[in-house]
Amino acid sequence: MGKLGDKLGHIIIPLATPFEDGSQDVNYDAAAKLADHVISEGKCDSLIVGGTSGEFNAMSFDERVELFRVVQDAVAGRVPLVAGTCSDSTREVARLAQEGEKLGFDAVMALGPCYCKPTQEGGYLHFAEVAKSTKLPVMLYNIPIFMGFNLEKETLGRLANDFDNIVAIKDEAGINPTQMSDFNHVTPDDFTIYNGDDIMVLCGLAQGAAGVVSGGSIIIGKLMRKMIDAFLAGDVVGARKIHMDLDPLFKAFGSNNRLNPIPLWKAAINLCGLEVGPPRLPLAPATDEEISIMRSHLERLGIV
Repeated sequence: MGKLGDKLGHIIIPLATPFEDGSQDVNYDAAAKLADHVISEGKCDSLIVGGTSGEFNAMSFDERVELFRVVQDAVAGRVPLVAGTCSDSTREVARLAQEGEKLGFDAVMALGPCYCKPTQEGGYLHFAEVAKSTKLPVMLYNIPIFMGFNLEKETLGRLANDFDNIVAIKDEAGINPTQMSDFNHVTPDDFTIYNGDDIMVLCGLAQGAAGVVSGGSIIIGKLMRKMIDAFLAGDVVGARKIHMDLDPLFKAFGSNNRLNPIPLWKAAINLCGLEVGPPRLPLAPATDEEISIMRSHLERLGIV
């Protein structure tokens, strides 16, 4: 099957899902324009559609499949596409994976089960069903802060060795930032690891990650690429300088004890002149004060 990281590249952007003010209907035209923007500006190497950053949890099955179609048409083969198949329901993940395969997506990303706090065996069985439902390459998504459990290296090792199409993981296990090194020891040589946290890109690259799934790159994708290129070229000092410039912005997405960064992230995207609207309830939109904080960071970086 080949190494998925070679196909998806260093920077994968999880697209925000634009919603209309007031009605909160999906703004499909704005989604197409956003996809075109990040590709035309060279901010990404590939895209994830309808993932956690895309607020999948607040969308219906039909809305998500239509979003797949709209973004695929807008991208027109310019970059690889990953179908975000995240759901609390294993059956729905499998159905979404099958829809992505029918549409010709390049891979699927599957989140571990949320809310139910499964055992490691439950997590294994969930991902196993996804792998069996599609012929596409499968990227697992491990984010313990929302799943309620951490996918342990032994479980990942079983999955990667039992299923030929489980070939990658997006790891956002902030509880254990060295976990990526452990993952390398239990997976095949052609297995791909992506960092899922903008703050930890350099840490991830140092541990063998292929790159990052970066929501922030909708805003600062050119700086993200410059940082990654510098690190890979051996300019660690230069990469660190860019990281230190970007770090306050990334941390500000979680201001005021917001566990979910989407409201402030979307506020920052809107300030850049990209139409994504508000988050969909139950997430509350950014306050005027929070928007002001976002603007100050973007002005400091010369983005607006």
